[in-house]
Amino acid sequence: MPTLFDPIEVGKLTLANRIVMAPMTRNRAGEGGVPTALAAEYYAQRASAGLLITEGTQPSPVGQGYVDTPGMHSDEQVEGWHAVADAVHAAGGHIFVQLMHAGRVGHPDNKTTPQLVAPSAIAAPGEIFTPGGMKPQPVPRGLEAREIPEVVGDFVRAAERAAAAGLDGVEIHAANGYLVHQFLAPSTNRRADGYGGTPRNRARFAGEIVHAVADAIGPEKVGIRISPSHNIQGVIEDDAAETAATYRALTEAIAPLDIAYLSYLADPRSELIRDLTARFGGVTIANGGFAEVTSLAWAEAVISEGLADLVAVGRPLLANPDLVARWHTGTALNEFDPGTFYGGGAGGYTDYPAAG
Repeated sequence: MPTLFDPIEVGKLTLANRIVMAPMTRNRAGEGGVPTALAAEYYAQRASAGLLITEGTQPSPVGQGYVDTPGMHSDEQVEGWHAVADAVHAAGGHIFVQLMHAGRVGHPDNKTTPQLVAPSAIAAPGEIFTPGGMKPQPVPRGLEAREIPEVVGDFVRAAERAAAAGLDGVEIHAANGYLVHQFLAPSTNRRADGYGGTPRNRARFAGEIVHAVADAIGPEKVGIRISPSHNIQGVIEDDAAETAATYRALTEAIAPLDIAYLSYLADPRSELIRDLTARFGGVTIANGGFAEVTSLAWAEAVISEGLADLVAVGRPLLANPDLVARWHTGTALNEFDPGTFYGGGAGGYTDYPAAG
């Protein structure tokens, strides 16, 4: 069996190892959602990981949920991402941008448009951070059927912009309670048209996005991230049979495309994940979840047991830009500082030291 430090082919890329930088929101974009020179430095520092997946990046102004997150819908944003891509490539790395439409998660104060859209007009629970403090999340507007192709088009245009910026590919965010995930779950999708009501209909939106983006930039440059039964942000999938049927429909819809990878945030040993990865038949990325920090032992076990082809790592790679070398040599790790995860400047972002 391969090891965590062996190379692997993903799409048309040859990755140096099987460690993937998980997408992590950092809320440090510049004015207009433009990635800064600091972001280029941050990603380039971590380019020794086999593949970097960026923080969630909105494909349209409506898709923004949080403050100071980057976009991929303006020329200025493309220029910023071009600098990021160039810095990562100069450091020998590869990078995909995660396209994330937040859907009902957000607040009008956090973006340039007051709109929040979702499959159905059901508010996300709880409050969200805004420039004016914590505020309840409003009831979104349910998308009309005629609008859905426009949203798919937003993903396509963002993917084309990512390719123009020199990024190696895109990851469609269909997890963690955001728009695509909202369509997948019966708790947030109460539609009675062709995009709701049955597992296959609920999977249709995600499948159409993947197909359209693959047609636009090539399937080898497209990945997707799912989190079945993660039950986060009010997106509840507590009916095991219904959940399995929905994700099987999605997997079967995209498997013939031969896209770059399927990334899942779930237990890699679960019956559902083993079934989905078998149906997918391509490269898979395991991400165990949020409750526990990914350890070297867990990552090595996933690879050695053949549970996935790569492992996504979050907080350890955030705090250790040279994590690959540290894990390979058994060097002690820096501790991460949760107080600097979101917002701010270089502190807790680009100032974590490499091993001496």
